[in-house]
Amino acid sequence: MLNEITEIIGAKPVKSKDTVDRRFSIAPMMDWTTSDYRVFARTLSKNTLLYTEMVTTGALLQGNNPERFLHYDECEHPIALQLGGADAEALGKCAKLAEDYGYDEVNLNVGCPSDRVQNSLIGACLMAYPDKVKDAMHAMQDSSSLPITVKHRIGLDDQEEYSVVRDFVGDVATTGVKTFIVHARNAILAGLSPKENREIPPLKYDYVYQLKKDFPDLEIIINGGIKTLEECEQHLQFVDGVMVGREAYQNPWLLSQVDSRLFGQNDRFDNRFDALMAFVPYAKQQLAKGERLMHITRHILGLFQGEPGGKQFRRYLSEKGHKADANIDVLLEAIDLVKQHQRKG
Repeated sequence: MLNEITEIIGAKPVKSKDTVDRRFSIAPMMDWTTSDYRVFARTLSKNTLLYTEMVTTGALLQGNNPERFLHYDECEHPIALQLGGADAEALGKCAKLAEDYGYDEVNLNVGCPSDRVQNSLIGACLMAYPDKVKDAMHAMQDSSSLPITVKHRIGLDDQEEYSVVRDFVGDVATTGVKTFIVHARNAILAGLSPKENREIPPLKYDYVYQLKKDFPDLEIIINGGIKTLEECEQHLQFVDGVMVGREAYQNPWLLSQVDSRLFGQNDRFDNRFDALMAFVPYAKQQLAKGERLMHITRHILGLFQGEPGGKQFRRYLSEKGHKADANIDVLLEAIDLVKQHQRKG
């Protein structure tokens, strides 16, 4: 049964358990793809597959409050939990938790280049240990009936040959895993920050296209540097799905046409104001639970990117929203500010 938040935003979720549609998804991003952001994204698109931030196995198994990391709202379906870890037994236990909590997919992070996680063999460094990845896949599949997927890079450091990613995918696929989400860049494990790793290593989309040719029975999802729905449509001629990261966060209105252009369904809103007003009741509900306004509105600052009044919208929310007593009126005033600016323009 859908809960009241689903009824508030009016987006009936696509519950997809065994048949997750990955034509378009939003990448897991630390500090960004929180539940508040995901609810806002769902307000704009009912078909987009949403991912959590990466959650480590230690956070789930060693703490005393896994609910803190696993909680989501029913409206967020279809939703995938991304795990960070290398220990097969721990990953299996976490995959079981994901199933218990009703997630639609579990994804293993084999792409994060941060030195903070390398010491624990989490993220991209696992590409150098395919046997560990295979052990993890077996354990996760044995523990859960959910689809188990992998998100990875095309290589590490100075590995330039296509054969690196081809052999990795071919090896891991022997476990029965069918879905590979490929960030079309190398991960540089030393010398570049995570931000630089998302920008400096060259994109090699052709490597991802070739994977689909070499492994036609696998589901290949492309990720990295994708900014427009036109680009998504082009990629979908060669691969099974597209994952968009920063652009979907910084320019969220991009999501408003995903349903029509990529899924052949009606879009939910044709203007930003209606979309925001559909989100307001959710924001009110979270405020009533004690959440700070800034924690909610930080995810919507880019909604009017490139539009008249967009800068004023961001500035007003940034200046007023951080105050301890900020309430829903601050958001409504910011919306009115944009309307006034556009009327003048």
